[in-house]
Amino acid sequence: MAESGAYRLLHTMIRVRDQDKSIDFYTRHLGMKVLRQKEFEGGRFTNTFIGYGAECSDAVIELTYNWDEKEPYSHGSGFGHLAIGVPDIYLTCEALEKEGVPIPRAPGPMKHGTTVIAFIEDPDGYKIELIEQGH
Repeated sequence: MAESGAYRLLHTMIRVRDQDKSIDFYTRHLGMKVLRQKEFEGGRFTNTFIGYGAECSDAVIELTYNWDEKEPYSHGSGFGHLAIGVPDIYLTCEALEKEGVPIPRAPGPMKHGTTVIAFIEDPDGYKIELIEQGH
């Protein structure tokens, strides 16, 4: 086995029902960039990689759009959430709320702690924890 110091997290894949809506959500609301996209005609799916930095140095999200999927995906009981650090959680949530982004947990201190968090949902209902950074 190679030394684990050479390992790094590359990406997390989530399945999305509406590719355009998901790309809009992550780029417009959360400030990510589309890094690359590839269609796989034979498999009838498209992979879109999005994130804040280059894949060679930063972990990213792989959005997988299966062309023929008609039903919503089950998130199961094992998936929890993605987490994103933000500089001003109250301002961020205010802007997201104006855009109609669901905020099932309003910003505030975490139970049994002092870290300020909120939870939002993407178009497929995936939970995204926002964590206030730099205060």
